[in-house]
Amino acid sequence: MTTATSLAPLLERFFTQRLMLQREASPHTISSYRDTFRQFLTFAQQRLHQSPSRLNIEQIEAPLIVAFLDELEKQRGLTVRSRNLRLTAIHSFFRYVAFELPEHAAQIQRVLAIPSKRFARTLVSFLSRSEVDALLAAPDRNTWSGRRDHGFMLTAVQTGLRLSEMTGLKQEDIILGAGAHVRVIGKGRKERCVPLAKSTRTVLKAWLREPQRGDDGVLFPSARGKRLSVHGVQYLLNKHRMSASNVCPSLKHKRVTVHRLRHTMAMELLQAGVDRAVIALWLGHESVETTQIYLEATLAMKEQALAKTTPPQGKPGRYQPGDRLLSFLNSL
Repeated sequence: MTTATSLAPLLERFFTQRLMLQREASPHTISSYRDTFRQFLTFAQQRLHQSPSRLNIEQIEAPLIVAFLDELEKQRGLTVRSRNLRLTAIHSFFRYVAFELPEHAAQIQRVLAIPSKRFARTLVSFLSRSEVDALLAAPDRNTWSGRRDHGFMLTAVQTGLRLSEMTGLKQEDIILGAGAHVRVIGKGRKERCVPLAKSTRTVLKAWLREPQRGDDGVLFPSARGKRLSVHGVQYLLNKHRMSASNVCPSLKHKRVTVHRLRHTMAMELLQAGVDRAVIALWLGHESVETTQIYLEATLAMKEQALAKTTPPQGKPGRYQPGDRLLSFLNSL
């Protein structure tokens, strides 16, 4: 008789040993995987009528996981991309289980065989220079929060840092003076340095002279001195977008995010003629091929390429067939 294997200790070891110790996964990855399994365990509890701590690994079969993924899409409105991220976390766990419980190989293979869904890839969205200028001018710099928000948005759009990188910046990560730059540990735990423009350097130098809130040394803290949350960042961006839309009406119909500011920086570098390899290093891309998405999005560069071509010299008119007898003779 086969003894059932409890899920709880397996999942705990997956997080503490595999992710944290062996892989040294980033806090962003750990929190993403944690949220996936919180959602999945809640779903499994409703379906199997059993508390998460009492579940066995044998109960976590492929049909249950597929049903969970379908509910995320159809009931909760998650995008295909987000659905695939949840599946990636589950696949990672079952690859770990394959080493721990090789006798469950058949069950594990069925789970790993669940495919990611394909999705239509849209063009990269970015802001124009006039939209960026209006956004940066929106905060009231007579207040502490206004100066913080201005510095945050200026740093984001000039460096192209990711959201987690921006909220995780510490004061010690800013190097001013000659060769001014920001030092960041990005995706995949890769360290990189991004240069700071003169305007950004001036704003940050003034910001660092202000009495800072909190004891954690966070560069752009919340009002309580803590690290800004995802919702806090989106709130301040939405607030200033609405204000800036009075000056720049095109912002009314655009969603401004840190990732869109990142795209904006990449597009400016590309349109300035910067090599794709340099842009990939700047943004912390794993591969130069990732930067290809910006080439596909920039209509201005395509129009410049079109202007260099010679237009066809054909004359408009309607097709008239040739004489049948002459066509016969020509065919001989």
